[in-house]
Amino acid sequence: MRYLAYHERAVRGTFDFPIELYYVDATHPRYEMPFHWHMECELILVLRGGFSLSLGGENLFLQPGESAFISSGVIHGGTPHACTYECIVFDMDRFLQDSTICRARYAAALGNGARIRTHFAPGTPAGRIVDRLFETMEKEQPGYEFTTTGLLWQFIGTVLQQRLYTGPTEEERRGSRRSRQMKNVLLRIRKDYSSPLTLKQLADEAGLAPQYFCRVFKQVTGRTPIDYLNYYRIECAAELLCATEDSITEIALSCGFNDLSYFIRLFRQMKGMSAGQFRKRHRGA
Repeated sequence: MRYLAYHERAVRGTFDFPIELYYVDATHPRYEMPFHWHMECELILVLRGGFSLSLGGENLFLQPGESAFISSGVIHGGTPHACTYECIVFDMDRFLQDSTICRARYAAALGNGARIRTHFAPGTPAGRIVDRLFETMEKEQPGYEFTTTGLLWQFIGTVLQQRLYTGPTEEERRGSRRSRQMKNVLLRIRKDYSSPLTLKQLADEAGLAPQYFCRVFKQVTGRTPIDYLNYYRIECAAELLCATEDSITEIALSCGFNDLSYFIRLFRQMKGMSAGQFRKRHRGA
């Protein structure tokens, strides 16, 4: 599964245990987190360094021990800063489907656009549960499936008990249309990044005039559309450098760069090293 897929369709864990743990450090070819979304919920825990997280128009800077919750369908992305972090992605609906009363309580509190609070500090009741959840998933000791499921239930119970959730603001209600527009653009980039893409084509995906589209896109991602397109292409190239034997020229062309010298310059600018050095370092990790 390519982590770069924006609307991720991978099955998390197994059908009977729909939860997956990801460990990411600086040696990981997918160290950066491009903007994407998935229908599962996600927890992020920072182990070392710092992590700049953007989700649903909110910006957070997570430090060691801090965690964040990302609700289903929310566009999110982030930049690590000398960071090691872990992610747990799980299908909340699947965990709730076998309990009518729990599903009803969850829907009553968190239906109609309400969202679980984003940030959890270490040492708080919810933060301690999140820590134990990651630890349990890391160790996978016999019976960890029971412990993991119990901790997820406990996390949801704590969220409801302490009202660690908020209803949608008027701005969020207005932003739902904008979110759909940006998802269309991200899907187009994911689908056609290897082909020439113009600003007008991307603006058309959002149904916006190019000038207004640029402003909205930057509000969501922190980058201009073309800058983000190049960023995504470089991330795809970085993954291919580690996963294939293709030459640097072949990779550049397959990622939408028709000018090799431009690719070389941009890769060094974004990754702090040449494509060849990146391949050597990450394959030796």
